[in-house]
Amino acid sequence: MSVDALDARILGLFAAEPRVGVLEASRRLGVARGTVQARLDRLQRDGVVRGWGPDIDTTAIGYPVTAFATLQIEQGSGHTTVAAALARIPEVLEVHTITGAEDLWCRIVARSNADLQRVIDQVVIVQGIQRASTVIALAEQIPHRVLPLVEAATRTSSTH
Repeated sequence: MSVDALDARILGLFAAEPRVGVLEASRRLGVARGTVQARLDRLQRDGVVRGWGPDIDTTAIGYPVTAFATLQIEQGSGHTTVAAALARIPEVLEVHTITGAEDLWCRIVARSNADLQRVIDQVVIVQGIQRASTVIALAEQIPHRVLPLVEAATRTSSTH
């Protein structure tokens, strides 16, 4: 699925102001309300927009420590089984299968460094995990973002 310039403008507006209504968005963008609604419906149906929930700051809810762990799993354990067990640990926010010496990459949060040790202890006792290596993030330089990618995709699709 490709996104065009109007899709990018709609996504940019709703990313900046998630509570803006469709009518107000149509007024600001200078397009019909039905156009904005149809585009939003299509973007959601096609999986471009995965949700409309709030973007929650983990520091603000008491989890200021972020760490990244790479995990090596036992051969034959299966990524899916291990990932399902990791999903039961609330502080494990993401898990990705990766290439290289390790098998999984995790983003983890904790209330403190001491609490991080507790979380890591929960991670390493998961059946199938052989080894873990963890690094603590000191500062977030670029927060999670996708709008620059949407804009780049728009430019790319308009040249093809």
